[in-house]
Amino acid sequence: MTEATPYGDLTVVELAGDPAGEALGKLLATMGADVIKVELPEGAPGRHIGPAAAGARDGDPDASLHFWFYNVAKRSMVLDYRTADGMERLRGLLRRADIVITGWRPAEWADLGISPAGLRDGAPGLIVINLSPFGLDGPWADMVSSDLVGLALGGPLNSCGYDDHAIPPIRPGGDQGYQLTASFGHLGILLALIERQRTGRGELIDVAMHDCLSVSAELANPYWFYPRVLVHRQTCRHAQPTPTQPAVFATADDRYVYFALITTERKPWQSLVEWMESLGLAVDLTDSRYDDPGFRQANFAHIQQLVEVFFLLQRADDIYREGQRRGLPVGVLNAPEDLPHDEHLTARNFFVPVDDDAPGGPHLYPGAPIRFSALAVPPLTRAPRLGEHTADILRELT
Repeated sequence: MTEATPYGDLTVVELAGDPAGEALGKLLATMGADVIKVELPEGAPGRHIGPAAAGARDGDPDASLHFWFYNVAKRSMVLDYRTADGMERLRGLLRRADIVITGWRPAEWADLGISPAGLRDGAPGLIVINLSPFGLDGPWADMVSSDLVGLALGGPLNSCGYDDHAIPPIRPGGDQGYQLTASFGHLGILLALIERQRTGRGELIDVAMHDCLSVSAELANPYWFYPRVLVHRQTCRHAQPTPTQPAVFATADDRYVYFALITTERKPWQSLVEWMESLGLAVDLTDSRYDDPGFRQANFAHIQQLVEVFFLLQRADDIYREGQRRGLPVGVLNAPEDLPHDEHLTARNFFVPVDDDAPGGPHLYPGAPIRFSALAVPPLTRAPRLGEHTADILRELT
């Protein structure tokens, strides 16, 4: 008997071509949905984004590592829905689907001769979710965008960068704008599924990356809306109206730890001093004058220097373990190559092997980000080759 999965009864048609729609499809696929990625004959745009797998031939649409990451556990169908016959086949597919993920601007919908609501003709229960740069209406609706443009216009980019403001803001990596948009889209789908249980009808969900990012600027929004002050970006710490002390410290093994040095609260301060004293490195911090939070704040620069030396004499992992044992907010800065060996992620089996047919495989991929007590998460399968499942899906439609 097959174990039940969170979305095991859902059929999803993915027409979106950018990482926001692909990430949403991936979220659903990794939790059991049958996600059918409908691609034009030239393949989805992500198939042509490098780098490619080792040994791949130039232009190989099945070798993009970017595509592999965003499209695990999906099926691929080649269908030219720009033609009348292709559109009819697509409508047949949608009549059997629960959700369709799109990502077109209004002008692109018009070029196809259809509308988001029109996709539901003959399929009243279909949930249509469109993830686009600026939504389906408004003066910017047809403007193009990207992850970087979205982060800039939405505001988060202004809080990301370095203490030296002669250096421009720095884009956070990992397609954060697209990923956040996908998360908002996932929430919209859940609400639409609940509504469909009540009414039997699907919804049209309009998700704009600009909207999502405009409410995700962390402290910048409340600081401006209430005291009317601007935050300023700082190196590896939260943007604030006024500069705060650096929070990243070098260690004896040429790594770094992030430590939130809290001098205003008695308990974390005492824990830190006791830890430093246990290694004979507290110097004058045990002096009774430091019992006064005001005195600590006035001498913060001195405290910071002692903490820098304290961490520079220890290994990063030792700092992390002992600091956590003492209840202090400290963590190691991991590089990408460190994460597959992280003991906690390993113990939780977060990274799972996927046989992706690449040399040296199977390779480790991030697994499903959500776990359930009564539902199973299906094993990951590799990203599909272009059109790999076309024949099977067409047979299913007959």
